[in-house]
Amino acid sequence: MLAIYLSPLYILVNIYIFWRLTQWLSVCHGLFGSRPARIVSGLMYLFFATSLLVGFFLPAGSLQRFFKSVGNYWLGVLLYALLILACTELIRLAAWLRRRSRKGGAAHEEDGAESRPRSRRRRAIAGGAAALLIAVLSLWGVVNARIIHTTKYQVAVDKSGGGLEDLKVVLAADLHLGYNIGCRQMEDMVEKINREKPDLVVIAGDIFDNEYDALDDPDRLVQILGGISAKYGVYACYGNHDIQEKILAGFTFGSKDGKKESDPRMDAFLERAGITLLQDEGVFIDDSFYLFGRADAGKPGRGITVRKTPEEITADMDLTKPVLVMDHEPEELQELADAGVDVDLGGHTHDGQMFPGNMVMKFLWENPCGYLQKGQMHSIVTSGAGLFGPNMRVGTKAEICVVDIQFTGA
Repeated sequence: MLAIYLSPLYILVNIYIFWRLTQWLSVCHGLFGSRPARIVSGLMYLFFATSLLVGFFLPAGSLQRFFKSVGNYWLGVLLYALLILACTELIRLAAWLRRRSRKGGAAHEEDGAESRPRSRRRRAIAGGAAALLIAVLSLWGVVNARIIHTTKYQVAVDKSGGGLEDLKVVLAADLHLGYNIGCRQMEDMVEKINREKPDLVVIAGDIFDNEYDALDDPDRLVQILGGISAKYGVYACYGNHDIQEKILAGFTFGSKDGKKESDPRMDAFLERAGITLLQDEGVFIDDSFYLFGRADAGKPGRGITVRKTPEEITADMDLTKPVLVMDHEPEELQELADAGVDVDLGGHTHDGQMFPGNMVMKFLWENPCGYLQKGQMHSIVTSGAGLFGPNMRVGTKAEICVVDIQFTGA
């Protein structure tokens, strides 16, 4: 319903951007002010603005993939077009107020001097600068999203790891396999994981991007992810996007019966790739440490109506042993720490993915990205290896995290 309520706003924003675009083009060259040119530019703009909606209604296939891919790029361009034009309008307003105060209210608006060559030149230059900035931010966002970084952390757990003095864990999350992320990115991610020679690999949710049919080559992806090498194996939990739902511009549309469950093909995919899925359950590895994979807070998935509380997670554990938890959404940090968890590994936030989203995340999450200590527990949240919605990253980075855990207890 929220998507329906916001649709008039989306239409108004696009009308405003197209209006400003045509104004700029017409002052750049008179040809763009003609009716045929306006019709052509209008049709081109309409193609991009409606690409996501067209892809949403098309049946699964290459044509749907094309339109959804175009739409995801368009969302990022639209965001920066709106932000930059908003800044431009504020500058125009400030300049108008300044002229008015200088002339005692007798100033004429700049639009009244549109025919003057100097004014037209200023508007053409200002519009060109805005268009260049939008293009640079968008292109950098596309390139930056495809560079997977390696971020390293070292933490100490004051418990005995049995026969282990240390444990190297690679944390990945938010792969969002689908229209944006496919084989090439996963090959890069797996190569970087294996380069670290990890003892354990954990994938903390949002492996899929809601629609299993969005995978570009499931068999090849299985082969790639199956190539991850780790002494104790690869484990995963599900996130809020590992649910089979139709998705449009970030808004999900559930099934008719209201169930929010993973597609059985998702479970089979992970099994074929040699990834152990933990669905609100834990394992005791090498008689040395516990690993628990929580169900998602908002969409716990098939067979789970209410996920276990932090106290229930550790109730049957020997808390003299290290306890590691995968939790897609970095919530209940204090409760997990109080329950005896030593290391909490999560994702979900994408660190905001695109500026200014990374500024907003600080107000929404206690640990929006990176490291935070809660009592004796270490919370590490990754910005994710993939992305969601706009096919861009600006002001944030795609990453895997290498967590070197030292066991310092007797």
